[in-house]
Amino acid sequence: MSDSVKRALDRGITVLHPSSVQIREDVQIERIAPDVVIHPGCRIRGADTSIGPGCEIGSEAPATVENCQLGREVRLKGGYFSGATFLDRSSMGSCAHVRPGTLLEEEANGAHSVGLKQTILLPFVTAGSLINFCDCLMSGGTSRKDHSEIGSSYIHFNYSPHGDKATASLVGDVPQGVMLDRRPIFLGGQGGMVGPRVLAFGTVVAAGVICRNDVLAEGQLILDPSLRPENEPRRTYRMGLYGPVERTVLNCLRYIGNIKALREWYLQVRQPFMKQDLYQEACYAGAVAQLDSVLSERIGRLGDLAGRMERSLDLVRESGGAEQSCRSVEEQRSFRDSWGRIRGDLEGVPDSRIGGEARAEFLSAWEKLLGQDDYLDAVRLLNPGARSAGTAWLDAIVGSVTALWQAPEA
Repeated sequence: MSDSVKRALDRGITVLHPSSVQIREDVQIERIAPDVVIHPGCRIRGADTSIGPGCEIGSEAPATVENCQLGREVRLKGGYFSGATFLDRSSMGSCAHVRPGTLLEEEANGAHSVGLKQTILLPFVTAGSLINFCDCLMSGGTSRKDHSEIGSSYIHFNYSPHGDKATASLVGDVPQGVMLDRRPIFLGGQGGMVGPRVLAFGTVVAAGVICRNDVLAEGQLILDPSLRPENEPRRTYRMGLYGPVERTVLNCLRYIGNIKALREWYLQVRQPFMKQDLYQEACYAGAVAQLDSVLSERIGRLGDLAGRMERSLDLVRESGGAEQSCRSVEEQRSFRDSWGRIRGDLEGVPDSRIGGEARAEFLSAWEKLLGQDDYLDAVRLLNPGARSAGTAWLDAIVGSVTALWQAPEA
């Protein structure tokens, strides 16, 4: 038995079969709550690891927890968890593979064999089994009984044949999703989504469907498994030759705008509720770090895409323009030429004046709810006017980002 395991036992942490558990020396034992339960075969690593009261690690299979922050009553039942943040009562089943940039908010959860990276699930979002859902943000629903669902055997396709990953998908959004009063979204099992997609609240994608189009109207049922931009079964394809990029660029900017909005939400709204103890403070720091990681990743991926426009335009010139429309060429050239300015604005410090009166109105209403013990309860107590003001404020942040690039007029 290692010295670190002995110190954990002395602290009152339940370590079942201590000789099979590894707690590395870089772990700060005081950042693990005394009533935590660690099952046989688990490995705890990393100076940034924090495990809050009532958590249980490895109840179904051995689990590795590495530089993660866990709130209260989190259940990580088995698998590999690295550089991620889990807020109160969130959980993951066995055989999970959760990598950096991942944030599960309250009561978000997954069953067995779920892969997440650069993934943000707002409260109550539920993932079934055998899922790969990297590079996504998902919201929707009002409670554990009324939640957004990712069906089993679902995959988010996040790598294009051109080799770029400007593909993050927005399922629901932040400005409305944080209010916890929107219709849930259902992604049927044995299906998938080709990023970057935008899906509105209330969307139901039937089982077996590969979603290839944005769904911008709420309450739509998507049945057709052959959703394609074109109807012909095959066509010539040249690697590196892009078509229209307006939708991709704007969807990427919309995603970045939502991450910026969620980051502001944490700084201005959630922070007072995450100061009760050192475990909550660690979760707050971890959540902001995940959002910063996602922002860096998404800006970098969009920059990679911008860098590919020159090669695409070269291919157009080589073909004499026969393989592309004038519209496509204009969009690619405009995006290439605008990227330096766009990147500078994306990486700059957010303007605290964004949202103006709506921001002030919402924060004034929120201040009156800071006496509540629970963040979710406080959100539910917001009156309709405050909710509208909060959504308007966050929408303004998103809009300030999507306005950074205007596609050439047709």
